[in-house]
Amino acid sequence: MAAQFVVVPQWQGSGSTRAMRLVDGAEAIRGDLPSASTTTVAVPLEAGEGQGTGVSRFSSIQLVRDRHAMTLSTIEGLAITIGGDCGVELAAVSHVADQGEIALIWFDAHADLNTPESSPSSCFNGMVLRTLLGDGAPGLIPARPLSPSNVILVGARELDAPEDAYVAESGITLIDAEALTAKRLVDAIKKTGASRVYIHVDFDVLDPAELEGLDNPVPFGLTTTALIESIRAVKDKYELVGAGLTEFTPTSPEQAESDLPTILRIIGALSGK
Repeated sequence: MAAQFVVVPQWQGSGSTRAMRLVDGAEAIRGDLPSASTTTVAVPLEAGEGQGTGVSRFSSIQLVRDRHAMTLSTIEGLAITIGGDCGVELAAVSHVADQGEIALIWFDAHADLNTPESSPSSCFNGMVLRTLLGDGAPGLIPARPLSPSNVILVGARELDAPEDAYVAESGITLIDAEALTAKRLVDAIKKTGASRVYIHVDFDVLDPAELEGLDNPVPFGLTTTALIESIRAVKDKYELVGAGLTEFTPTSPEQAESDLPTILRIIGALSGK
């Protein structure tokens, strides 16, 4: 069964002054996806309210989470979520975790492991992974939180101090960009004991030389080739049950057009047989 694509142009999880570029990025990718296999989740225009949760724009994030989850419930087979900010992974990861144990591979320059209490910005895209692990604002924590031992952070290289402390104490596996090999990643998944895998890709896991449309580029990231080889190695050994691509922020249609061949190569690695 061919992969299905769910486009979620959420921007409310971002704290950037250029957050609306996330909508442009999602729309640019959507334009190159097969229309018969693509569904778009409606994202409210309004920013939303925090409602005393410590999460900026909480109400809109919760609404998009619910709409996204409803859409995913209608899809059979592999669903690939196209963000939007990293907060779109809340519904996508929870959807597959509710169906059984998974290993979560988090390709991202950032760990996204803050809580509402530790976050310096109150922005949800820096909290989504910690929320999936069961530490977050009531109303966003999933019914079946993940175990830290089932999470593998790949390429994370810009962590806040509380995130560093959490990684050290929680048992999350961290693979640095320069240390990544396909074998090391496959071995890390084996240690989780899971046979089903979800792959999250924030495009900023790539080195800035690989992709221009990054709002928060961090030097010394992965090459596109290393990312694709890792994805293919995982798919050779494990069942890919879901994936998400997030944080594409082109500054112009011309920049989007320049970056799309790289993005489509990654999509092809995730969706192809």
